Amino acid sequence: MTTATQQRTSTDDAQAQEHFDALIAQDSRIEPTDWMPAAYRKTLTRQISQHAHSEIIGMQPEANWITRAPSLKRKAILMAKVQDEAGHGLYLYSAAETLGTGRDELVDQLLSGKAKYSSIFNYPARTWADIGAIGWLVDGAAIANQVPLCRASYAPYGRAMVRICKEESFHQRQGWEILYELANGTPEQKQMAQEAINRFYGPALQMFGPPDEDSPNSQQSMEWKIKRFSNDELRQRFVDMIVPQAEGLGLHFEDPDLKWNEERGHYDYGQLDWDEFKSVIKGEGPCNVQRMQRRRQAFNDGAWVREAAAAYADRQRPAATRLTA
Repeated sequence: MTTATQQRTSTDDAQAQEHFDALIAQDSRIEPTDWMPAAYRKTLTRQISQHAHSEIIGMQPEANWITRAPSLKRKAILMAKVQDEAGHGLYLYSAAETLGTGRDELVDQLLSGKAKYSSIFNYPARTWADIGAIGWLVDGAAIANQVPLCRASYAPYGRAMVRICKEESFHQRQGWEILYELANGTPEQKQMAQEAINRFYGPALQMFGPPDEDSPNSQQSMEWKIKRFSNDELRQRFVDMIVPQAEGLGLHFEDPDLKWNEERGHYDYGQLDWDEFKSVIKGEGPCNVQRMQRRRQAFNDGAWVREAAAAYADRQRPAATRLTA
């Protein structure tokens, strides 16, 4: 490359960066055809694909309860919810693909262990009440985290989140209803509901990510307006939301530091176990190995479907070519 060409390239990149910065400052949307910094593209690919992986892995703990749901109504609702999660994964993989990385590569990153997914899905659903806790707390945390993403600066991500958040609202309501019925049932059922929220309280709060001072990507994502609020801000919003909801259920969180702070206008809450969080992220959680074994098995078992779909698509191409000729 000649010196003149390098100078023109440098000038073009500077102008493109200036245009990108202006769009971000104006709170406008970046489309796939727009120029974007390599770091912005990389950050989005990591975040959106991780979100997609989480939706797919997150099907497992609930799918295990479809055959054991206590009624036909509950079975039908849970099946619909698991189907929704699969759809969310597809929306998000599609959004990630617009950034230039193919779906096969994204899936391979998950199966090889290179890519991460939400740590919450490495905990078991031991009882039917856990399905309620997952719906109310886990999907509730997802809503708190994801509603601001509807305004993410990357347009395909924001558009995907609009539909996902609508469906997550149904999921949270489903979880609340399960816990409400149990909390107003027999003493044994109420105890089962209490134990379930005890198990998922800490991991649900950790879904927002590590504390701001330990989150290396959060600040840059906020400057790019991918994220709108920090991890700790979102976590605080969620705590403020779920405490009165728990009171409405007739349940409570066994956090001795959880109390209203009049001066701050928020609930104080106890220190979370971040060592456990890091351990689960590293693959040392209760269900990490099982989740990935089942995901790989499902991928291998579905190979014939992918091969058949590819063969069918190949057969259709000559016909389509003839029609357009």
